[in-house]
Formats: sequence, structure tokens, C-alpha cells
Amino acid sequence: MFGLPGGWEWVLILLIGLLLFGRRLPEVGRSLGQSIVEFKKGVKGVQDEIEDASDEPRHRSEPRRRPELHGQSSQYGAGMVEPEKVAPVGESGSGDERRVSRDDAV
Repeated sequence: MFGLPGGWEWVLILLIGLLLFGRRLPEVGRSLGQSIVEFKKGVKGVQDEIEDASDEPRHRSEPRRRPELHGQSSQYGAGMVEPEKVAPVGESGSGDERRVSRDDAV
């Protein structure tokens, strides 16, 4: 039903445009051209930023290293925790332990 304008419809649209803009037609064309150029520059700038951001990780040859904290051993990697040193059960030496026998069971 509604489609793109045909041959005679385009001629009619051009005649109406010529009557409306007449003397200002070169000025309108120039400003339209400048608008298109500015739009293309903006699109190219955004594309360049996206490409730069996506290329940045590829340029790194080795991963970043975290700086060692004071007292941190280099044998443990990032995210690893040095194991806590615990005395064996019979060697605590505090003397507070109570021995549990079978008679103490509830």
C-alpha cells in the first residue's frame, strides 16, 4: 500500500523542494554535506577507540605481576595463603587439655 515513491512522485517532490528552497538550495546542500562529513568523523573516531581498546591487551607480552607485600614470601603465588603453623596434638605444652575416656561419653 505505502511504498517508496515512484518516478513521477520523485519529480513532484523535487519541484516542491525547488519552490520552497529556491535561492537557498546551494546553502542547504553545503550544510547537508558538512553534516555528513562531521557524522562520518564521529563514527570513525568511535571505531578507532573501540579498535584501540580491543588491541591493547594483545600488545602485552607478559601478564602483570602484583607487587610483593612486606613479609610476603615469593614461593606463594597471588591469591595463595601461607599455611598456618600448628603444633602436633601431643606437643602443645599448654597443659589445659583434658583427656576423654570412654567413661566420659554421654
